[in-house]
Amino acid sequence: MGFFDRNRRELEKKGYSPERLPPGQYFTERFPVLQAGGVAVYKDLQGWDLKVFGLVGQELTFSYGDLERLAQDEFVTDIHCVTKWSKFDTHWRGVSFNKVLDMARPTPEARTVMFHGEFGYSANISLSDLKSSEGLIALFYEGAPLEPEHGFPARFVFPKLYFWKSTKWLRGIEFISSDEPGFWERNGYHMHGDPWLEQRYSED
Repeated sequence: MGFFDRNRRELEKKGYSPERLPPGQYFTERFPVLQAGGVAVYKDLQGWDLKVFGLVGQELTFSYGDLERLAQDEFVTDIHCVTKWSKFDTHWRGVSFNKVLDMARPTPEARTVMFHGEFGYSANISLSDLKSSEGLIALFYEGAPLEPEHGFPARFVFPKLYFWKSTKWLRGIEFISSDEPGFWERNGYHMHGDPWLEQRYSED
């Protein structure tokens, strides 16, 4: 019996349904740390902000304090990494992306949202996906502020897609008219990234 089959059997022993695990994934209770470059570390958040811009009726700039005051939304969700690990029942709190949509009022030409992080990182998600599934600008994980390696002070969390789409160290949310590739998409990853369809790489 291979590793993935054993892992699914262990899931059943723990009381989880193996059906929660997308194809090609294995369950872990750890939270592995992966990123393209270094970890952003902030001495203070005096100069930090998050900008919402592009094809919107109202451009927005949030300080960390602004987001903290709005951070009343939370969900518990499974997350799935393209490197094949999945973690169940992760608890996040922050600002619902639907609130941002209501405030920014994207124009009819907007088709895609590009999420910009530190170090030039970016990830594209279609606006239709974002409207059809829950997304969160997360400030808290398991009741505590995010750890630096998991994206402090804010990361986007969008569990419908592989976790590389959930941009750490979020600094910008840009509404654009075409489906442009982000950092990993330019480096061979799938433009969409649905874990249930195993859309890991551009040829999948």
